[in-house]
Amino acid sequence: MPLVQVHLRAGKDAPYRQALLDGIYRAMRETFNVPEGDEFMTLTEHDAANFRNGGSYLGIPRSDDLVIIRITANNTRSLEQKKALYAAITKTLGEHPGVRPEDVFVSLVEVPKENWSMGLGQAPYA
Repeated sequence: MPLVQVHLRAGKDAPYRQALLDGIYRAMRETFNVPEGDEFMTLTEHDAANFRNGGSYLGIPRSDDLVIIRITANNTRSLEQKKALYAAITKTLGEHPGVRPEDVFVSLVEVPKENWSMGLGQAPYA
């Protein structure tokens, strides 16, 4: 049950934004055991004054096309699955819509399974 939040600078067209969401979802399905239909995602655009990045932090030259992806998920995946997810997202977004590998920033936030309520005031994973 990942919850995905994508942040980028404003100005990309709707097909580009949709390709980001589609690519991330496909990568999660391929590497993170995400079932069909488990798709809870938001995308937020920020104007230049409200979107900054560490231009070359850790020796990675980022551009204004940086895409920040925050994934909140159950703490049930192995290190190998996490690495596979990062690689798959980067590869998929590179293919379409054409995001440079240097501009794919992923933050995975892991939570206990009981920390979810997806409706009806119930905790289905508790």
